[in-house]
Amino acid sequence: MAVGDDGFIHFGPEANCTLELCQVEDSVYGYRPSIPANVLFIIFYSLAAIVHVYLGIRWRTRWFMWCVLVTCLHEVVGYVGRIMLYNDPWDFTAFMINIIAITQAPVFYCAAIYVTLAQSINHFSPDLARFPPRLLYWTFIPCDITSLVLQGTGGGMTADSSAENEAGLRITRAGLILQIVTLFIFLALFGDFLWRYKQRGGMKKAVRREKLFFGFVMLASVLTFARCIYRVAELKDGYRGELFRDEPLFIVLEGVLVVLSVFALCIGHPGLVFRSHERSRMDGMTVQSSGESQTSRPDPVEPKSEV
Repeated sequence: MAVGDDGFIHFGPEANCTLELCQVEDSVYGYRPSIPANVLFIIFYSLAAIVHVYLGIRWRTRWFMWCVLVTCLHEVVGYVGRIMLYNDPWDFTAFMINIIAITQAPVFYCAAIYVTLAQSINHFSPDLARFPPRLLYWTFIPCDITSLVLQGTGGGMTADSSAENEAGLRITRAGLILQIVTLFIFLALFGDFLWRYKQRGGMKKAVRREKLFFGFVMLASVLTFARCIYRVAELKDGYRGELFRDEPLFIVLEGVLVVLSVFALCIGHPGLVFRSHERSRMDGMTVQSSGESQTSRPDPVEPKSEV
């Protein structure tokens, strides 16, 4: 528990500052979060959730749908927490809701992206894989879960600490750094596969839908990678650092980048490629079967005319 020079507690579960008693600069963020920005993010994530539920049901991609949906729900809850902080910048419960939910959110759709890479390799050119695609599940997803646990544990420890106790912050940073390393390796493997696929001439044969799929999955991955680098830098100096208290930077490098990533995955959606191919094959088989039945059907016998 840290007591400020004014005799009030500025941070923690026992914070007793209010807007009438303390300056907003003495709060953990040093500002009152923007209502318009946070409301917009809630609208965007709600819209993205609806779109992904529709695509998930249409293309029967439940794993991908649930991963992105959990991300969107985390983001909505987190930005509700920021709106609560506008009313009371010292509301520690609102701060914890915001810091844990928003920090953890991208972990979930990253898991969906990792699975999508394995599906892409199996679908387009399994022989180009450096190792069995199934290993991607057993490598990246455990790393993703570990990152999630570290970020959640670090945030939970903050609930029982003061701003000067950085144990929770160090654990949260460790989770974010692990996420950066995992994404970097993923981007390297994904880029390697795309390069080898292109060298073989696969991109020349790819239809527009497949090119968009690859491009937007890569875009979402790169944006998320940039976001994670920002979050590590943001927490470098703790909750009193300049980056942590810079709202415009947060809006752009956290809010905008993750929103763009989630919407990019509407186009970089596995169902648009894998499920559409299945439907095309089924349609082709139906047409072929219909053609065979027509060719095998005996010609009608013309009745003999009676003399």
